[in-house]
This record gives sequence, C-alpha cells and structure tokens, in this order.
Amino acid sequence: MKIVYSYSNKTELGLGSRVGLVPTMGALHDGHLSLVKKIRSHVDSVVLSIFINPLQFNSKSDLEKYPRTLAADQQMAESAGVDLLWVPTESEIYQADTPVIEPPSVGYSYEGLYRPKHFRGVLTVVNRLFNIVQPQVAIFGEKDFQQLFLIENMVKKLNLPISILAGETMRDSSGLALSSRNSQLHDQKKVSIFSDLISDLNLSDLDVSSRLKYARERLSKIFTLEYCELIDSLTFQPIGQNFKGDARLIFAGYAQGVRLIDNGLVRFQ
Repeated sequence: MKIVYSYSNKTELGLGSRVGLVPTMGALHDGHLSLVKKIRSHVDSVVLSIFINPLQFNSKSDLEKYPRTLAADQQMAESAGVDLLWVPTESEIYQADTPVIEPPSVGYSYEGLYRPKHFRGVLTVVNRLFNIVQPQVAIFGEKDFQQLFLIENMVKKLNLPISILAGETMRDSSGLALSSRNSQLHDQKKVSIFSDLISDLNLSDLDVSSRLKYARERLSKIFTLEYCELIDSLTFQPIGQNFKGDARLIFAGYAQGVRLIDNGLVRFQ
C-alpha cells in the first residue's frame, strides 16, 4: 500500500483504470474496513482518504476532540487491502476556486437543524474529493443515512459519472453501531439499545404514531434526544399514518456526554 499526502493522477500513482474511493475522517474501525471490502469487487484499485473536515464540525472544541490515529489507520488500511491511502492537507482540499455545495432543504432538517453548516461542509468536501480522484465508484455507510441521501442527491443533480454504494451499518456484539466517537463512552453497553429497539418495532403491529411514540419513550430513558422520526427513505420526509412499505427510524441524542446517531429499517405492511 502506498501513502501520499498530495494526489497527482491515477497513472502516476499506479492505480488501475477503475478506481473506487472510500472517504473517511480517520479513526478507522471495522465499519470502515467493511466499506473497503464491499467496494473491492467493483473496482481495480481502492483509494481510502483521511481528511478531518473542519467545515462539518459544530465547534472548534468538537473538532479538536476528534480522534487522530494516523499510524493505526495506516496499519488497518493496509490490512484491509487498500491500494492507496491519501491524507490530503487542508490547502489541497480548500482552494480559492473550490465550489461550495449547498444542500437542498432536507439538508437543514434533522442533522442539519442541529448542525446548521454540517452538510454544506460534507457536500463541499466530498465533491472536491470526487473532482480530485475522479473515481468511478464511491462508498458511504448507511449509519450516516442523511449524509448518504444527500450525497446521492448531489451526484444526480451535478450529473457526476460516479456510482454510489451504500455500506451496511456495522455493530459490535452488543448491537452498538460502530463509530469513531464510541471510544469516548465510559459504558458502551448501557447505550446499546437501538438495535433491539428496531427489532421490537418490526415485530410490532402498532400503527405509525404508536411505534414512533414507543421509540421516543424508550430512547429517552437513555438519551437526551435531539430528534427521533420515522421517515420515507426515498424522500426523507416523515411518513403518514397510513404509510405502507419500508421506513427508517432515524435518531440523534446525547448519552455520557457523547452525541450518537443511528437509524434502522422499519417495515409497515
């Protein structure tokens, strides 16, 4: 595996004709490695980027607290079969002509409501990564479901020749979704209730409002909730009482001083 701090072009870097990009902010875990594994069969070469994007953080303190583990990340990326580890500088990403990508209105709801500039930062940097690497395929985890939705929307709107893959949320043995922030929890097992909650909701024959009420009540016992909603995966709008099909329960909240997000599929028949 080669590591570079400035991206030239795929020929100079020894990459194949079909390139897959796995954008990350580092602090790699098994969830990231599952993305590498999934994209591998679709491409000739896998590029994994590590860029801690300052524009998508709420505050300077949150940015400063974000884990930086480049040496360990390099070992994990190599073990996963990454061909190129790219660690760009801020000046390489944010140049005078870097276009700012504004999200649609849905980008200012849920995560965007509590982190107003977050998705502008995400879309701007992802578009920049795409422009530099020119990948044929890119992959993002379903754990950040609203981010995935908005990136797919951006690719369609800008008519970018990139296929977007979705990686299934990886969980530890307790059911907690893997996250770089989990290391900040002092009792991970205590907050590992979301996976069981989704199972219970799918076994229930309650209607939409009753299932949503149950989810909010159960999560509120552990978390200080910011939002908890059942949305249509295709529109990201709240579902109505007579909804039939596959919905997503999305949530964000604080526990043990750490902000966690998660989502899961809830079927209504």
